[in-house]
Amino acid sequence: MNNKNIIYILIILLFIVSCRHRSNREHLDERKIEREQVAPRETCHQKRNFDKSVVKMSQQDGVYHVPCKINGTEMEFIFDTGASNITMSLTEALFLYKQGKLKDEDFQGTQQYRIADGSIHEGMIVNLRKVEIGNLELNNVQASIVDNMDAPLLLGQSALAAFGKISIDYNRNEITFE
Repeated sequence: MNNKNIIYILIILLFIVSCRHRSNREHLDERKIEREQVAPRETCHQKRNFDKSVVKMSQQDGVYHVPCKINGTEMEFIFDTGASNITMSLTEALFLYKQGKLKDEDFQGTQQYRIADGSIHEGMIVNLRKVEIGNLELNNVQASIVDNMDAPLLLGQSALAAFGKISIDYNRNEITFE
């Protein structure tokens, strides 16, 4: 069995587990995922192409969206200081995989997470080779694929810390990286 088949099987199994447990978790806020244990990870390398970068955010129902590129594909993060790391849904992971933007070697295994209600769930760990926001580029960023097809793409603390100093102007809907 080749790596591609193994990845498909892992994604399908994670989807099945998600569907089976969804009724028990319907009331949970999936955006508040807390890391239960930390897997070894590569250092997130940043490449600064600027002195200061200002990025326009959009707001929808009190949630701020930040345009980004993941491995060259345009997407939108939800700015979430409560999330411990970058998280994405199975839907987003499958989309990136089918586009060739996530490769077999990007999948790094699984990890357990504790969510807001205290229960522990398992998610897949993936390496994002390139995350771009404005003129800022991060390379080899570890992200979590949560077992929820509808979970939003979250920009969490692990990436925010790598970006350095960040300020937000809510009146102008701008996020500034310095």
